[in-house]
Amino acid sequence: MGKLFLLFAILPILEITLLIHVGEIIGGWNTVAIVIITAFLGAHLVRQQGLHTLMTAQQKMQGGTLPGQEMAEGLLLVIAGVMLVTPGFITDIFGIVLCLPLTRPLIAKAMLTRLVVRVVQNGSAQTNYSHSQTEYTSRSSNGGDIIEGEYETKDESIKQGLRKPD
Repeated sequence: MGKLFLLFAILPILEITLLIHVGEIIGGWNTVAIVIITAFLGAHLVRQQGLHTLMTAQQKMQGGTLPGQEMAEGLLLVIAGVMLVTPGFITDIFGIVLCLPLTRPLIAKAMLTRLVVRVVQNGSAQTNYSHSQTEYTSRSSNGGDIIEGEYETKDESIKQGLRKPD
């Protein structure tokens, strides 16, 4: 809750204060022009980097690997896009940091090492996935049945495109 409070209460106050201060120094219309220009340049940069990330993800999928890094980078690009079109200098700085091809992969990798997802099905079964350890576990809290199975692909073109995970 504290982080959301900072995001929605403190950050806008800081942004307005900084915009007013910059407006007093360079003029109100110049400040508005800078905000509009950064929004357009930011949207262009996000689009360019997003297309590059999408192409890399497609290449990985064609190679039979999961594009986890690219998915995380795509999420960061969405956040960067929102920050860059939000009026203000502080959000623009954070948006540019998330959008740059030098910093985005590092932030995405750090984000993936901390990612833990829990899925609860029917109120009893729980599945954990941890990217950093690539560990999959299933357990049932009420002693329910766990059904395991195998499958075989009969189409040779699909078999050749698949490979075992590392």
